[in-house]
Amino acid sequence: MQRRTKIVATLGPATDDQTVLAAMIRAGTDVVRVNFSHGKTEDHARRIELVRAAAASADRYVGVLGDLQGPKIRIERFAQGRVTLAEGSPFTLDVSLDPAAGNAEAVGVAYKDLPRDLHSGDVLLLDDGQIVLEVEKVDGPRIRTRVRVGGALSDQKGINRQGGGLSAGALTDKDRADVRAAAGLGIDFLAVSFARDASDVLEARQLLRDAGGEGFIVAKIERSEAIQNLTSIIDASDAVMVARGDLGVEMGYAELTGLQKTIIHQTRNRYRVVITATQMMESMIHSPMPTRAEVSDVANAVMDGTDAVMLSAETAVGKYPVKAVEAMANVIRGAEKYQLAHSRVRHRVEGQFQGTDEAIAMAVMYTANHMRVRAIVALTESGSTPLWMSRIRSDIPIYAFTRHEMTRRRVTLYRGVYPVPFDITDTDPQALYTAIFAQLLKRQLVSIGDLVILTQGELSGVSGGTNSMKILKVSAG
Repeated sequence: MQRRTKIVATLGPATDDQTVLAAMIRAGTDVVRVNFSHGKTEDHARRIELVRAAAASADRYVGVLGDLQGPKIRIERFAQGRVTLAEGSPFTLDVSLDPAAGNAEAVGVAYKDLPRDLHSGDVLLLDDGQIVLEVEKVDGPRIRTRVRVGGALSDQKGINRQGGGLSAGALTDKDRADVRAAAGLGIDFLAVSFARDASDVLEARQLLRDAGGEGFIVAKIERSEAIQNLTSIIDASDAVMVARGDLGVEMGYAELTGLQKTIIHQTRNRYRVVITATQMMESMIHSPMPTRAEVSDVANAVMDGTDAVMLSAETAVGKYPVKAVEAMANVIRGAEKYQLAHSRVRHRVEGQFQGTDEAIAMAVMYTANHMRVRAIVALTESGSTPLWMSRIRSDIPIYAFTRHEMTRRRVTLYRGVYPVPFDITDTDPQALYTAIFAQLLKRQLVSIGDLVILTQGELSGVSGGTNSMKILKVSAG
């Protein structure tokens, strides 16, 4: 049985070897992540070119996700590289301090508006919550704090306010430049970091379209404000990412599992795609095997219904990038086997269908789950019909037959959907079924006599025009 949940792997120095990258793709990488926080545009272009070549060699389609850096809400540097903060001692965050002059009493801050956002009694979490500071006074550019939880603190660690509330916008000038670069690189997905509300997502989409980009927009849910505005953010996006690092810090780690399940459930119910990310197999940066806790973490995300799970430093800078992908693929298969034995198929039960293609998609999935159907074939232009169908849990593979390269790469992120190159405009309508069967048989996806469901539009080659379904028996010609 094919793995349905997709794998996103981050590119970095560890993947620059063409042999390693090719092995990662063979191991199951479906989408690669380009992190705009590191490297120059030419570095990203070179890596994307390597991905395209490796994918072509493996006869696979691999999507590209560009991840914007977002605002730098972090401390600056220490003169000695790091300090140790003692519990109960005073410590000052000073936006006017020399960026390289930090010491055990004070450190600079990259986000210059931080004093304006804070008040006495606020709690600040540094380095993913490893250091906890309580604000005692805001004195012009200086934030006087008391160390509540101490420890070692090194350069350029992140700052979060417990409960959220920092006013930094999601898009910086650097991000806007990177959006233009992403359009030129032809990325398939663009992730907006620290999105607060729908307006951040819409701004990124407009910037990308103005620059000629056609990629989908992914909203990263990592602020408390994003949880408050979750429904509108989902509706404004094509996909969301559960970015559990900063989200866990701002909302509290005790809330994280429930939040993850809520985000996945709401996203799928609103017919969007969802990625679960951050520290999924963190130990594999240095170890060839994941921990039992990491295995359970990945499996739970899969069983919650996530479309994709993401590897970050594990593949970007880790010692075992290929093994990390292999391990994740194995965990996914095990979780999906259990999930299908113990879960009920979900169908939409409220509201009205948005269009004919959604109605056809729901009819297909209901039929497929009540017949011995081996595969579903969607003749698609934009990929919307396979997306509708993939929102319903099923073990029946959905093959997106499309003539568009962008659509083939786009559906690599959709759970249970697999791209197949097929140009319906060059196919004799009288021989359409024969041509489809030939593609399926060549790839050993079906056998003679199997039932498949076909969806298509009356006007071939028109986006959003799907209006029919047919149940077909596979024949040799």
